Amino acid sequence: MAAPQQHPDGVSMSARLAVAFTSLMLAFAAPALAEGAHTHWSYEGAEGPAAWGHLSADFAACEAGQAQSPIDIAGAVPARLGPINISYPKEAASIINNGHTIQANIQPGASIELEGQRYDLLQFHFHHPSEHEVAEKKAPMELHLVHKNAQTGQLAVLGVMIVPGNENATLTPVWAAMPTQEGQADQQLMLDLAKLLPAKHDYFRYEGSLTTPPCSEVVHWVVLKQPITLSQAQIDRFAALFPDNARPVQPQNRRFVLQTAEKK
Repeated sequence: MAAPQQHPDGVSMSARLAVAFTSLMLAFAAPALAEGAHTHWSYEGAEGPAAWGHLSADFAACEAGQAQSPIDIAGAVPARLGPINISYPKEAASIINNGHTIQANIQPGASIELEGQRYDLLQFHFHHPSEHEVAEKKAPMELHLVHKNAQTGQLAVLGVMIVPGNENATLTPVWAAMPTQEGQADQQLMLDLAKLLPAKHDYFRYEGSLTTPPCSEVVHWVVLKQPITLSQAQIDRFAALFPDNARPVQPQNRRFVLQTAEKK
């Protein structure tokens, strides 16, 4: 075997390659370790919403941001807003209790089109009571359907108010499968996503943020005016797991809230 090549400083080429390889592996590992780091937050107590901005430097927008969500929707300006083109086929969903809510992660395929841009549905989840208010009134619950634009990374979230009424047959299997402790349900569900939405799609529109840490201001909010229903028993079952997982309303500041104009 030939002797390894030596660098003028006396370190062999093979040793240099080994160091370079190790450095490369560490460079790839560092982001993975960073992603694994988790700052605990809550909806109450010392780690509740009032403290989110101080829990981590990554959460600074929760306190310093000027376009935070949710808000009280009041004084919305009628405007010529285009329809939301919704493409919600039946898709497989994984049901997860993440410690903050019940979330359904959706297989790729469902999407909406907003202002000529496509946003793919990633997941939906629930808040009790509603996070948004309309004229200072909350609904018992709120559904958030979270979409992402693959090119820009921007999010579009459909907010749907939930009120007591008939049992929601579309969500019945979700309620049956949802874990009562943190973790994922054993099996996936096939859900008819289109039936999650109300019949009418008139909406309020504003620019805002995630309503949980890190509170990033990257969300196009579309809050539908017409609610959907859950039975009182369904609402009570969710409330037993999450008595209050709603962030308080945030200042509107200088933002405009638009609404689809009433059809004559």
